[in-house]
Amino acid sequence: MPAKPIIKPEAVSIASGNGIQSFIESIDIDGDNKKYQQMYDKIAPFYNLSNKLYFWLKFGGEANYRRQFLDELEIREGDRVLEVSCGTGDNFRFLPANIELHGLDISMGMLRACQRHLKKWELNASLYHASAEDLPFENAAFDVVYHVGGINFFNDKRKAIEEMIRVAKPGTKLILVDETEKLVKGTYEKIPFVGSQFKHHSAIQAPVDLIPPTMQDVQVKEICDGLMYCLSFRVPGID
Repeated sequence: MPAKPIIKPEAVSIASGNGIQSFIESIDIDGDNKKYQQMYDKIAPFYNLSNKLYFWLKFGGEANYRRQFLDELEIREGDRVLEVSCGTGDNFRFLPANIELHGLDISMGMLRACQRHLKKWELNASLYHASAEDLPFENAAFDVVYHVGGINFFNDKRKAIEEMIRVAKPGTKLILVDETEKLVKGTYEKIPFVGSQFKHHSAIQAPVDLIPPTMQDVQVKEICDGLMYCLSFRVPGID
């Protein structure tokens, strides 16, 4: 029996010749989404290396950092897994083997870096250029859905959360991870060239208030020495 399609019929693919299926034009991106898309396009070439150095100095290695939230995921062999805002794909190599990987990001620069990393790591993943607030996927298309980094500065956090819930199968546990105010104020605002992008923002907090009341097992905790938060919840199962 053929696998159920994951792209919704009304989603218009603009281009896919570079191996990344695009569903959004630059002209359609505005507000904070535009601001951070442009920033990440610029820093994509050295983003991975700078992160590796930071995680080694701060946490004694990248695995020590990523395990603090990736271990929250409930992944089984053969699962179809979606990372929303996958960036350069650095989480992919810490996930279990024998799964179907999918990554989406609004920054084409980050996705191209992700392509290079996947080739280097000998991993396969389908990549999509689109907005988290308008995912191009069918309802209940994924066994696992998660997001790491970005939602703090999305144009519409509520819509992005609703979209991640929509594409997750009933019973799925979702996690949303992003920086706390401590990290943004203490580190990001002081980074040369990009620090100004993080200034003059509203106080950062985990968007617990945006989780629909129908969701189950809502939990939020600080991880990574208080530098990140991990918000998790479960889509109700089928009775």
